[in-house]
Amino acid sequence: MPVPSPCVQICTMDETSGLCRGCARTLGEIAHWSALDDEAKREVLARVAQRRSAQAAGGSAAGARMPPPAQKTRNA
Repeated sequence: MPVPSPCVQICTMDETSGLCRGCARTLGEIAHWSALDDEAKREVLARVAQRRSAQAAGGSAAGARMPPPAQKTRNA
């Protein structure tokens, strides 16, 4: 079963965190989503969950501007 996109159609970037206000992904994660394999998509979703937990706890999404790990693409 394919991994669904976390996009919720609220596509606005937060200038402070560098994250989308709707899905909590970085621009790089959004741009590469369709080329990622399912394992890499699950890794992005895990980072999104961590960011949302940190935000809910009153923390920041520190490290959001750090580049994601090497992109894993699907074999053509």
